[in-house]
Amino acid sequence: MAALSHTEEQEIRRQFQELLEGCTFIRSESDRSLIVRAFELAFKAHSSTRRKSGEPYILHPLAVSKIIAFEIGLGATSIAAALLHDVVEDTDVPLDLIRRDFGERVAIIVNGLTKISGVFDKDSSLQAENFRKMLITLSEDVRVIIIKLADRLHNMRTLDALSEQKRFKIASETIYLYAPLAHRMGLYAIKQELEDLSLKYRHPHIYQQVLQQVQDNEETRARIIDEFVAPVREKLTSAGYQFDITGRPKSIYSIYYKMQHKGIPFEEIYDLLAVRIVFDPEPGIPEKNQCWSVYSLITDLYTPKQDRIRDWVSLPKANGYEALHVTVMGPRGKWVEVQIRTRRMDEIAEKGFAAHWKYKNSTLQQESELDKWLKKVREMLNEPNADAIEFVNEFKMNLFSSEIQVFTPKGHIKTLPVKATALDFAYEIHSEIGNSAMAAKVNYKLVPLNHVLNSGDQVEIITSDKKRIQREWLDYVVTAKAKGTIMNAIKSENKHRTEKGKEMLEARLKEFNLAPSARILKKLMDAHKVANKDELYSKIGMGLVGLDDLQKILRKNTPNKWIRYWQLQIFGTKSKPSRDVQEAGDEAPTGGAPAGLAASATSATSATSAASTASAGDELPVSFRTARCCNPIPGDDVIGYKSPGGVVSIHKSRCPNAVRMVANHGDMIVPVKWTMSTILSFLVRIEIKGIDRYDIYSQITRSIAEGLNANIRTINMSGHDGIFEGMIELYVRNTRDLESLITRLKEIKGIESVKRLDIRQEEDTPE
Repeated sequence: MAALSHTEEQEIRRQFQELLEGCTFIRSESDRSLIVRAFELAFKAHSSTRRKSGEPYILHPLAVSKIIAFEIGLGATSIAAALLHDVVEDTDVPLDLIRRDFGERVAIIVNGLTKISGVFDKDSSLQAENFRKMLITLSEDVRVIIIKLADRLHNMRTLDALSEQKRFKIASETIYLYAPLAHRMGLYAIKQELEDLSLKYRHPHIYQQVLQQVQDNEETRARIIDEFVAPVREKLTSAGYQFDITGRPKSIYSIYYKMQHKGIPFEEIYDLLAVRIVFDPEPGIPEKNQCWSVYSLITDLYTPKQDRIRDWVSLPKANGYEALHVTVMGPRGKWVEVQIRTRRMDEIAEKGFAAHWKYKNSTLQQESELDKWLKKVREMLNEPNADAIEFVNEFKMNLFSSEIQVFTPKGHIKTLPVKATALDFAYEIHSEIGNSAMAAKVNYKLVPLNHVLNSGDQVEIITSDKKRIQREWLDYVVTAKAKGTIMNAIKSENKHRTEKGKEMLEARLKEFNLAPSARILKKLMDAHKVANKDELYSKIGMGLVGLDDLQKILRKNTPNKWIRYWQLQIFGTKSKPSRDVQEAGDEAPTGGAPAGLAASATSATSATSAASTASAGDELPVSFRTARCCNPIPGDDVIGYKSPGGVVSIHKSRCPNAVRMVANHGDMIVPVKWTMSTILSFLVRIEIKGIDRYDIYSQITRSIAEGLNANIRTINMSGHDGIFEGMIELYVRNTRDLESLITRLKEIKGIESVKRLDIRQEEDTPE
């Protein structure tokens, strides 16, 4: 690598000086010395390294340190750790040197931020292993997560230097794990920027389209906000409040997310127009009461939308977020969302973790909310789990998902993930209550253990000393705590049965002067159709496999088929068929094309023409199939996931499963592109809404038939009160034909909207 130029070194020193001078949390000379020493070591260690962009590498840890200091507000220890966060991983500096020169705390943080290197199980994921290790260090110091988020934020800000495929992988990982994690830590500004940048690099066309819509409406939006704010400012001033009131721009990602998940156009997003009121509370009066007083002043001016009131001052979010949100009818018939916060609430909302600790002594409730979340993280980390992918997915499901709050019989609040059941609640109370649960009462009504809870439910668990844990309980629960406790109990019971069965078999064999051997166990496994010796022992222990016919089974000769099998293996006269190729053919969607290289597609399914294929950046023949979870069609933006068996699943790039695979298995993602076909067709589903006038249904079907000569699979139309809604499934060749059809349908008089819906079948997961 080229040595640093004099100009580059000057710029590096200038930026470090900017860090030192701008950091308000350097309170002593020892703090300053720690940061200076950390910088000098990092500068020396990274002196010969450059980033993909060509700039000196040291600028990256400097930028991360600035985010930590200026945007989050952590102190000297965190800044030093941020400056050193890559030296152990990327240079020859050992962790012991960090520990010796900077202390145990900095060493713990740096170790947590150092990626794992080495050999892992082939079915594991390096990305998932790295994430798990980082979280394990969370049990020692939560600042590991904060610095990792700052590191990811700077990497996302400088992603342009990487290849398109690398950008997509990192952006998918960010939206899957890091943006939700920032949300959980209360770092809303960082969370929003991570989401926007992820959308920008995963779907650049969509990002630019939404950005353009925002910019086109900017002047109109600003005028409406000004009109809205003027009387509010006058009212609050007259009431004696010291406050700031500002327009709050909605992030690009949140606009896109609402348009997608609610199926609404840009103009119908309620909180597109939003203002934030941050005021200085009156000492001695509860802040909650003062927020409601401000709410009262605003609703004296504007009419509130009753189903759009969000009260997070009475019951804060799990990450400590507090605010009162209300949507009111503003000028020109436009809805405006108003966020009401005190200064303390605003700082916690913007700086999350750091602000929690600042207000530690004065707001014990806020600290306890974060403590509860960290306690749940540590509970998950204490659960033994060899599968890193399963760990990360369960972590995301339990700690990133939306939540409900339910009540115990005594009125205590318990926070659980959405879709949690009565059995989850039982295990949340105590493991023994979960293990002995037999039913529940929800709002005084008897329900089964798999009953899904809603926010506000009051739950009582009915237990029995005679109740035993059942394997199907794993399907009843969603929390990691419940799953882990059930799995441990099942393993313990299986171990007991296995040991009992082994003792029973050994005792029975001893009657014939025999001892267990591989040959004897093989005969017994074949006779009783079990997969391994542990299953054999377990079934003997349960009484499902008897030993009365033991002598008869042992006298039988080894079946001829096994002799032939081993002969073929030894002499190499035959090879096993590829299970993956067979499955690829079996799983091809009805009416759809095989996805893959022409040569491999033909071998995967001889009954289907290979005229429509997806090409992969791989020189070797590979079997392809379209994923059933999102059913992509030619023209959709797609990616390929290559399983360990060699089969490539084609997913829409926006498919949630695809995002999860990219986040956990980035090295298994292959670039793919469609090669158009005029022979085969793909199943799509469209939704139509409009005015139920005479002959509208026949016009729709005629337009489909005449426009594309397309085959309709199903059609379902229903009208009521002059309005109709319909759903049609039909076969098209590609997205261009589909877009043409949608345009034709929209031209029919009375049609209000036509849009494509996802056809989601069973979920595809990495093989």
